[in-house]
Amino acid sequence: MLKLSERWLLLIAVLIAGLCSIVYELELSTVSSYFLGDSVKQFSLIIGVYMAAMGAGSFLSKYIPDPLIVYFIIIEIALGLVGGFSVPTAYWAFERTSASGFQILVLGITFLIGMFTGLEIPLLARILKEYYPLKTNLANVLSLDYIGALLATLLFPFLLLPQMGLFRTAIGVGLLNILLGWIMLAMLKDHIPETVKKRLQWIAIALMAVLGVLMFYSGQLLEAWQDSAYSHRVIWAKQTPYQHLAVTQKGNDTRLYINRVIQFSTRDEYRYHEVLGIIPMLAAPHHEKVLILGGGEGLLAREVLKFDDVQQVTIVDLDEAVFDLAKNFDPIKTANQNALSHPKVRLVAQDASVFLRESNEQFDVIIADLPDPSNEAVARLYSDWFYKMVRNVLAHGGIYATQATSIFNTRNAYWCIGTTLQSAGFKEVIPLRAYVPSFGEWGFFLASDYPVQPLKWPLPDGLKFLDSTTLAYVFYPGKDNTPPKDMKINRLDQPALLDYFLKDWAVWSREKTN
Repeated sequence: MLKLSERWLLLIAVLIAGLCSIVYELELSTVSSYFLGDSVKQFSLIIGVYMAAMGAGSFLSKYIPDPLIVYFIIIEIALGLVGGFSVPTAYWAFERTSASGFQILVLGITFLIGMFTGLEIPLLARILKEYYPLKTNLANVLSLDYIGALLATLLFPFLLLPQMGLFRTAIGVGLLNILLGWIMLAMLKDHIPETVKKRLQWIAIALMAVLGVLMFYSGQLLEAWQDSAYSHRVIWAKQTPYQHLAVTQKGNDTRLYINRVIQFSTRDEYRYHEVLGIIPMLAAPHHEKVLILGGGEGLLAREVLKFDDVQQVTIVDLDEAVFDLAKNFDPIKTANQNALSHPKVRLVAQDASVFLRESNEQFDVIIADLPDPSNEAVARLYSDWFYKMVRNVLAHGGIYATQATSIFNTRNAYWCIGTTLQSAGFKEVIPLRAYVPSFGEWGFFLASDYPVQPLKWPLPDGLKFLDSTTLAYVFYPGKDNTPPKDMKINRLDQPALLDYFLKDWAVWSREKTN
């Protein structure tokens, strides 16, 4: 017979196991979203596979014989083993497998975690059926499991991910699972055969030792992985609540990566930022107030501040860590010429769409330097809904400019952005391009309600890329880059841009590797 304290231990085990399982699920979904993009697809697949696997585990539980407590502890240890190694395995595999192979691996790990989780609840219900009525038994078990899931959804985004990162969180939660199994072996020893207990104790200790060593060397392992993942040496890296930031350096070439995607190289970033920053400033009849959406690294602000009549530059970036990096990390601070500390610059750590919706200000120039639309959260920032909010805060005669992905490698995505700008009501939508060696042939759009005459603009001094000759080139997309027919509009509830981008990028990626 189980003592009351032993029964409570089993119930607490369900709460902790529920917490750990959901953390694993969130981690795997996040890893897949980082590496493969399309977060809705990744979260949907992993949730679906996880739930199906729970059903499979629940079904298989009827075949598990006595002693049930032993099997329950084995499942806890197995869950810690698979979950603890889940993210390290995903990191290792990403550099060595194709995208489809990586997807299959992650879903396979998810299935194992879901199956072990599905085994737990029926087993515990069977163990405790002698002590509680059925309705009380199920209420206790399920409520604690759901409370554990709630705790996981609160701990993961607000504590575990920003403080420990994905890699260490997986190991730490795996250790917790196995430690729980080891504690249960010690406290339920009267209900477990001695030989089985000793064997499982040694297995649990060995696994905790392995995970402990993995945790101890996690910093070195992450550095080694980052060195292999990036072409240059990583000199700074941080996991924020929103993304993974990394800065690499080789000689005078400093690069910023977000979720392993390059954002700029100091070797050639001036080409990109002069086109995106200088041209809309030249096109605008007034530019006293400038709004930059994204661009928290300060390179666009550097270009905008070349105009003496600018009175205020507001930079809105979701991640405050990017501001901190740009203001305080010398290589980035040098690249942006200390722009973020300029008295005319105002920093706002907020989602761009929230800022636009809540703003009562009017801006003469609005420039969007947002990430590529590789997931729904970013694709909405290129939607007709977003562009209509832009128009609401754009002053009379104002100019809007946006980066618009590769004009060549993601051609359909590029022209979808142009089509969407037109659908939002902009009367003038002008394609721009620039060859940036780090990115290739890159695309931008200039949007306004008034005619723009680019070739008549006087260029400011001190530019490295733009002159009268390159200006004509920038405004000519090329004979082979005319808009495809029947382009869809990117809408908030139907992100056509995401489909275009992912399909274009997949084709380009295959061609690049062949």
